[in-house]
Amino acid sequence: VPQLGPQLPSRLTQQPWRLLYSTGRDGFSLRTLYRSGARPDSPALLFIRDTEAQAFGAFSASAIRSSSGFYGTGETFLFSFCPELKVFRWTGRNDFFVKGDVNLLMVGGGSGRFGLWLDGDLHHGGSQSCETFDNEILSRREEFCIQDLEMWGLA
Repeated sequence: VPQLGPQLPSRLTQQPWRLLYSTGRDGFSLRTLYRSGARPDSPALLFIRDTEAQAFGAFSASAIRSSSGFYGTGETFLFSFCPELKVFRWTGRNDFFVKGDVNLLMVGGGSGRFGLWLDGDLHHGGSQSCETFDNEILSRREEFCIQDLEMWGLA
C-alpha cells in the first residue's frame, strides 16, 4: 500500500487502509471476497502473489462486488511489481473496468481479452494486454496460480 500511495487519486493518499480479505485468513473463495467488501462507495486494492513469486494487482475506485455488468471509473488501474512498480491506467478506449460474478472476476477488457481475471475458487487467474489499460501481462505467464491474495479497503 505505501508504494502505491502516490498512484492513488489525491483524495485517498492520506486515508488509512485496512485488510478486508486475505486468502491466508479467510480461505480461497470469490464469494467470501465479495462478502468481505467495504461500503459500496469505498475503493479497493487487490494484491496478488502468484506461485512464481510475482506480485501484481488492481485498484478499483468502488468496492469489488458481484455485478451483472461492468462498473467503475477511469480511476481504476492495474499494477505490477515485476521487478519495479509499473502502473497501467485507463486508455479511454472503453469502460470495461470491473465485472464479477460467483465464477469469475475481471478487471479491464476488450476483444475477449482481460487485463486481469480470477476464477471463483481464487486458485487460478490470468492476465492479457487489454484495450481498457493497454497493459503488459502482469505475471510471467498469461495464466497463473494464486499463492496469496489480499483485498484492502478504506478503514
